Amino acid sequence: MCSGNPRPLRNLRTRAERKVITVAEVKRKKGESFESMLRRFSRRVQESGRMLQAKKIRFHTGDKSENMQKEAALRRETLRAKKDYLIKTGQATEEDFRKRRRRR
Repeated sequence: MCSGNPRPLRNLRTRAERKVITVAEVKRKKGESFESMLRRFSRRVQESGRMLQAKKIRFHTGDKSENMQKEAALRRETLRAKKDYLIKTGQATEEDFRKRRRRR
């Protein structure tokens, strides 16, 4: 067994380097106008399906960690208890806690 770094060299790339993906590469042909080259590029991008994939995952958020989920649940529980206490003691009504819709 070899002593030293157990990870192979190919895995030492940074996260940014791993995420760089070439969408489409188009080189200008001799005598070709910029518009036709742009049209060819756009067609290649459409055919590759990269834009469709990017649009699908655009608003995706990762799962929250277990600690963050527990903290959020605890925060909700304390707010609910505070609301119930205020209603019971008559300091607030149910209507005070209802979300009001804004008129546009």
